[in-house]
Amino acid sequence: MAAGSCLLLLLLPSLVTASHSPPGCKIRITSKGLDLVKQEGLRFVEQELQNITVSDLHGSEGQFQYNISQVKVTDLQLAFSDLNFQPQQHLVFNINNASISLRFRRQLLYWFFYDIGSINASADGVYIYTVLQLAKDEAGRLKISNMTCDASIARMHAGFSGTLRKVYEFLSTFIVTGMRFLLSQQICPSLEHASLVLLNSLLDTVPVRNYVDEHIGIDYSLLRDPSVSTDTLDLDFKGMFFPRMREDQELENHAVEPVIKETERMVYVAFSEYFFDSAMHSYFQAGVLTIELQGEKVPKDLEVLLRATFFGTIFMLSPSVDAPLRLVLQVSAPPRCTIKPSGTSVSVSAFLNISLVPPDRPPVQLSSMAMETKLSAKVFLQGKALRVQLDLRRFRIYSKQSALESLALFSLQAPLKTLLQLTIMPIINERTKKGVQIPLPEGMDFTREVVTNHAGFLTVGADLHFSKGLREVIEKYRPVPTAAAYSSTRPAEPSLDPSSL
Repeated sequence: MAAGSCLLLLLLPSLVTASHSPPGCKIRITSKGLDLVKQEGLRFVEQELQNITVSDLHGSEGQFQYNISQVKVTDLQLAFSDLNFQPQQHLVFNINNASISLRFRRQLLYWFFYDIGSINASADGVYIYTVLQLAKDEAGRLKISNMTCDASIARMHAGFSGTLRKVYEFLSTFIVTGMRFLLSQQICPSLEHASLVLLNSLLDTVPVRNYVDEHIGIDYSLLRDPSVSTDTLDLDFKGMFFPRMREDQELENHAVEPVIKETERMVYVAFSEYFFDSAMHSYFQAGVLTIELQGEKVPKDLEVLLRATFFGTIFMLSPSVDAPLRLVLQVSAPPRCTIKPSGTSVSVSAFLNISLVPPDRPPVQLSSMAMETKLSAKVFLQGKALRVQLDLRRFRIYSKQSALESLALFSLQAPLKTLLQLTIMPIINERTKKGVQIPLPEGMDFTREVVTNHAGFLTVGADLHFSKGLREVIEKYRPVPTAAAYSSTRPAEPSLDPSSL
């Protein structure tokens, strides 16, 4: 028994390591980014608190009966607010010494006197303390999983006017105390709905698993709950591409895990070699890494050189000497990405098949040569799209059949490299021009991007910019309330009949 326990203890660290899947993509939000989110979020909170619905207040004191209704928030002053990272609790939003101005309708019956009008009131020393817990949901999406809230009002004042002003002032304690209680009871439910419903609808706009084009898609699901320190919030995404014909295909991640140490910018996004490798592997699995040039699409100078190189073969095929040439470039294995501090490169192995295509006759293969190329990759960010521009760095061809034929192909080295640079590379870069979206909510974009290469991964440091306000995006995706819910939450119109008091 003791030996078994010791063995389990020895295996436990390896089991924990194995269960920790390295992310292909990692996002870090710094305290500077949180300051920007606070500014936009504060406007959103103000708008939500302005929509607070307070129930009617009824009461009586001796022969005095009153009805307070149609309570509206007219102004908010949230001067002292803060939004911070807090380990274990994730986000803490704190408002101190705020003030809320109100206007509501009064109805009074005192003996045979009946009075109606409006009252202006102010709630001072408003304190709100909320904690937002962030977690990964079942779909791998970031969500606000829970919220705790504490709200209080230190003081409340009401200004009375009219013929019964003295009576109002005498009974103001009852009215103000009741309004203070009702208002404080509505703050947290309003913010809870704003967080768990409205802000989560904003997080629903973050792409988790979507299609990039007609061939491949990408999986941006979270691997685990967020990791929060006092200055940063880190999100580990799967960051894996997949072919659309095999959406359940998994590519095991053996790449180096990205490590983000910087905190100077608002946000950092890191991509490992696995991120790019899975994209190229998916395109390879989809069977689209093939380019065919035939007839007029073959550059004239190259066609003349190819016909001269294979003159003997072509002559033996007479009378098909004038048959069109066909070049088929096909990648033979998934390309591999290598990221170093000096730059990013992509290694590609391919076959180039050269054939004659006589009319109404089977194609005649002239040569099948192997190609090894190394492409330099420039990775950059535009908006929320990560794009890659490729350029040919090294190129080598050789025959799969004999060393003698490889020697004969030496003269084709330069023109085929030119073919790749002028004809093939523009086609490839046109396909990568669209890029792939980085998982950010709608309405939020990157600015002042800087790309930095590391050993096995690269990082993009940037600042954030709200191209759309939180309210605009939330209203676009706000859940539509049902008719029953609307009728049950809509406040009733107050009665103007004194007998109803």
